[in-house]
Amino acid sequence: MAIQLDHLMVPARDKLRSAKLLAELLDVPWSATGIGPFAPVYVNDGLTLDFDQWGEPFPLIHYCFRVSPEEFEAILGRIRAAGIDYRSAVHGPVDHQVDREHGGSIVYWNEPDGHQWELLTESYARRD
Repeated sequence: MAIQLDHLMVPARDKLRSAKLLAELLDVPWSATGIGPFAPVYVNDGLTLDFDQWGEPFPLIHYCFRVSPEEFEAILGRIRAAGIDYRSAVHGPVDHQVDREHGGSIVYWNEPDGHQWELLTESYARRD
C-alpha cells in the first residue's frame, strides 16, 4: 500500500468556529464531535483535519488544497461571500487577486486563527 496522509491536527482558539468555517468554504462535511477532543473536517475520502482547542500561543501552520478549476472558482466565491481577505502572494499584502503565474490559479488567506490556507489548481511543488 502507498503511504497516505490520513489526518492532521489544526490548533484553534475556537475549534468549532474554525472547523465549521473551513468546511463551509470547501463545501465538505464536518462534525462538532469526533474521536477524542477533535472537531473533524472531512476534506476527502482519505484526509481529515482535526481541529483542536489550544491555548495561546500555538504554531501557525500552512495548509494547501489542490482543487479543480471549477472547485477553485466555487471556493473563491465562498471566500468572497464570507468577506474573507485573500491575496495572490504567500507573504504579500491583501490584494484580492488570484496568482496565475504558475500555470494555474492560486490564492492565500489567513482565517480565523492565523493559519495560512492556500488554494491552487496546479501543483508547483510537483512539476513533471
